Amino acid sequence: MKAFFKKLLTVACTSCLCALAPELAARDISLPKYSWDSKLGSFHTNTYADNAGIQNDPLTEILSVSAVDVWGRIRSGFGIPALDNNLVNVHERYYAKRGEYFQRTTKRAERYLFHIVQECERRGMPTELALLPFIESSFNPHAHSPAKAEGLWQFIPSTGKQYSLSQNTFQDKRRDIIASTDAALTYLQRLYDMFGDWHLALSSYNWGEGNVMRATRKAEAAGREISFNGIFPYMPAETRNYVPKLLAVKNLVARPNLYGIHLPDIENQPYFVKIGKTKDIDVAVAAKLAEMPLDDFKALNPQYRYVIPGGNSVHILLPKDKARRFQRNLLGWSRPLSSWTSYQVTDARERIEDIAQKLGVSPDAIRQANNIPYRKALKFGSTILVPRTASFNKDIAPGVLDNAYIAYAADYKPTPPPVEEQPSVDETVDLRPSSRMKPVDILKEQPKYNVESPARRASWTSAAAAPKSNAAFTATKKPDVVVVRKADNRKKQENTWKKPDNTQKGTDKRKGHEKDYSRSTDTRHSRHDTRATNKVESKPMKGHQSVKAAPQKSDHRTVPQKGSADNRHKAAAPQAKQSAVKMVTYAKGGHSAPAPAKAPAKKDVAKNRKR
Repeated sequence: MKAFFKKLLTVACTSCLCALAPELAARDISLPKYSWDSKLGSFHTNTYADNAGIQNDPLTEILSVSAVDVWGRIRSGFGIPALDNNLVNVHERYYAKRGEYFQRTTKRAERYLFHIVQECERRGMPTELALLPFIESSFNPHAHSPAKAEGLWQFIPSTGKQYSLSQNTFQDKRRDIIASTDAALTYLQRLYDMFGDWHLALSSYNWGEGNVMRATRKAEAAGREISFNGIFPYMPAETRNYVPKLLAVKNLVARPNLYGIHLPDIENQPYFVKIGKTKDIDVAVAAKLAEMPLDDFKALNPQYRYVIPGGNSVHILLPKDKARRFQRNLLGWSRPLSSWTSYQVTDARERIEDIAQKLGVSPDAIRQANNIPYRKALKFGSTILVPRTASFNKDIAPGVLDNAYIAYAADYKPTPPPVEEQPSVDETVDLRPSSRMKPVDILKEQPKYNVESPARRASWTSAAAAPKSNAAFTATKKPDVVVVRKADNRKKQENTWKKPDNTQKGTDKRKGHEKDYSRSTDTRHSRHDTRATNKVESKPMKGHQSVKAAPQKSDHRTVPQKGSADNRHKAAAPQAKQSAVKMVTYAKGGHSAPAPAKAPAKKDVAKNRKR
């Protein structure tokens, strides 16, 4: 009984859907005209495509209406086999945890996905490739990599030139939505024909076909299979994660509900249309005529920087609803459309300053518009972008857009780059103690290092010097460097230190003859500081008169000979106290710091004893 009612309910539902099918199909105006013709099988799942008789079923058409959007077309065209690699699961969890990033990137992709999917279907290529810009650039046409790759598909300069993507001051076709998509799919098809495996083809797109070929030879020599997992140990980390990332995004697009991902609705119809133009027009003016924000206009036309040159082969992309507004506003525009033009160097070498003077513009404006570095001149044949002036008012020459180039040469009269205006000061006074000064070397307390000392020497007040130092000068917080202005009445400091007279002779009591210490082989003795000749008084004994000891002119101890009577008592002359120290005067008004003399080394004393 239950089976009978279940079958009856199924028949009733089918009848209702069949009755509503023509009306629903007529109401749906978002479907393209070719969606119901012989190409309908490309939008169906593989199960429906394999059964020819099911295409005429009205229920199939109703299911196709809900499935035929850009995401449905991508799912129906999957053709890259799954990869047995743990990194796929790792990246699935990574993207699933970052739903906002995934949704933001797919939202940005709605401008380009319809065109890319349509090109993949036209070439018979797997539609997973339409998701490749998700990995390459996050669907950002202005993306720039450290390897100088540009655009949605991240072409490096050499590969871009190989596929006719010109790069100059006027345009960079690596960012062109239509041209770069065509070049990328052509390149991927060539790589697939080379390896016969989409995993290896994608690895070559990221790493280079030469590197993948060498990796396959290494894997073959090691007895490994020629596949992605076979060459996995020989690939860099970026390439190891490249294919698993794409397959992880594919799995999320295939089953978004399973991973908790929400995909934005993307209509199954073109987002933009091409508009041909024949006159030069600034990018900002074109965006204004289309009544679009400048960023939205550049998102569809990222290959142009400042001006869109005229020509029959030049086109711009605009949303369908903005195209009519652009044409209507262009007819009523009375002001100049472009403020830029081209200039070609005709001399063997021409400086930017000479070109700017000839045109009556700023040299920095020319350098900035063309990314010309300082201390560089332009060689013959270089074509640059310059502001349009009254004396130089002409359109960009035909053929410049694809053939322009810039060649640099060393500037024979270089102009230094502009620097920030330096403060008008005469000197910088360093308040930090010298690195040679140690606490043990300072015999007296040094003055506190604050702003008052240098200001006083420069005949300035601390209040006048404080704004120059950008610091709060208090007793607890002292600056490292203070900037002061030199006064006119500042006297030059004189070096008061004099060379010591070391020619004085000492008396050797043991032998009764004089010994000249000035002839010591150690030259450091001649550079000692001046020493005081202090008199040492001995305490008088009882019954004897007090006798003053002879002045000691040398700080070396006298050692008696062996066997002498004085050997029982070691005569040790006390060292003289330092009464004067060498004053090191720093240049430009620095603080004077004492630098005490070094004591003679033990080896030097021993040499003097032998003499």
